[in-house]
Amino acid sequence: MNIEQARFNMIEQQIRPWDVLDPQVLDLLFVVKREDFTPPAYRNLAFADMEIPLGDGQVMLAPKIEAKLLQELGIKKTDKVLEIGTGSGYMAALLAARAEHVVTVECRPALAAQARTNLENAGVNNVTVEVGDGINGWSSRGPYDAIVVSGALASVPPALLAQIRVGGRLAVVVGEAPVMEAQLITCTGEGAFQTVNLFETVVPALTGAEAKSSFSF
Repeated sequence: MNIEQARFNMIEQQIRPWDVLDPQVLDLLFVVKREDFTPPAYRNLAFADMEIPLGDGQVMLAPKIEAKLLQELGIKKTDKVLEIGTGSGYMAALLAARAEHVVTVECRPALAAQARTNLENAGVNNVTVEVGDGINGWSSRGPYDAIVVSGALASVPPALLAQIRVGGRLAVVVGEAPVMEAQLITCTGEGAFQTVNLFETVVPALTGAEAKSSFSF
């Protein structure tokens, strides 16, 4: 497989048509090597328009969804970012390339360890990988300028909203299959939020979100 051709095709045929046109985001997709965060068994599918299995029911989201969320968050060099659901570490690496620091939370220790290795091998040194349940955020390191949830939530927990700085943004997929909506929620003032629906999609639920959905009001 010609890796660079495959990467170019992913960007031109999947990501640009999805209105991901921010040149900084597109450049990042060339720089951060997605194949290095893909399990060896699926390396040939690293640039396919699909979710890639990471084991234990976990997946890497499709490239266009990650790119779109990254674009909508508009990460700045001074931003402190939280990612919930580390997976292979690829999204954390993309975020880290634009942010000051990224905290990423993964509930599966083996996956967290793999992500740490992937990030280290890629030379990314401004990411902290935490092991734990991030469904309510990671308040000990908050508040954050940007938060991204790499899995769907039935509804957004208030504890998560409370960790967004005024002017900060949360990118999250909300709903239950088959009806889910990617949203950008901006904190416009103390306890005040503005929500923009970005696109409809279906992605796997964040671990722990499946069981908690019945308690949402």
